[in-house]
Amino acid sequence: MKLPITEYTSRAWRIQEFTGDFRVEDVWALPIAGERDDFAELVQQLLTVDLAKSSSCAVRGLVAIRLKLGQVLDWDAAGETEATTLRDQLPADLRTSEMPTVPDDSAVPITTLYLIDGECAAEIINRTVHGIIHLGWVPDEAGRYRGQMTILVKPHGLLGAAYMKAIRPFRYLIVYPQLLREIERAWRERDRAERGP
Repeated sequence: MKLPITEYTSRAWRIQEFTGDFRVEDVWALPIAGERDDFAELVQQLLTVDLAKSSSCAVRGLVAIRLKLGQVLDWDAAGETEATTLRDQLPADLRTSEMPTVPDDSAVPITTLYLIDGECAAEIINRTVHGIIHLGWVPDEAGRYRGQMTILVKPHGLLGAAYMKAIRPFRYLIVYPQLLREIERAWRERDRAERGP
């Protein structure tokens, strides 16, 4: 479910210290809940989702089109952007935090920045945009926690602005709904496995 931007801005996340020149693209409630200690497992699960292998042929098709465009138009070439990783700006406590692993064969080149109690950030840098995926573990009124995902972006020039505008309907209508369904399904399977037969 899409949330108001204030669900991100009203909380004191560490990532806010380094992303003043990024805009909040959107905030999503993840369809999962758990205990305080479940956050690292959520992060690992979410960062290993490979949309190129989605159960949705529409999502797989969109990813294939984007990858092909990136290859033909050289959007994803390393070293072709002036953007630098936020990792270089992080204080020592975040740089030395536990780092979740992202599969080497992931279709989208994500680099994790840090993982601390209740918060994780990862980035994507290419010629169109410098993007941050921020994951938070938000306490609820019942004493449990819910997942929250915020997308922060800094488009690169007119190309990046046009790119973000062009992909918005595909993200909202196809990619995010499918991603949330896959996350929820995996989390339910995890809960069933923990409960046992």
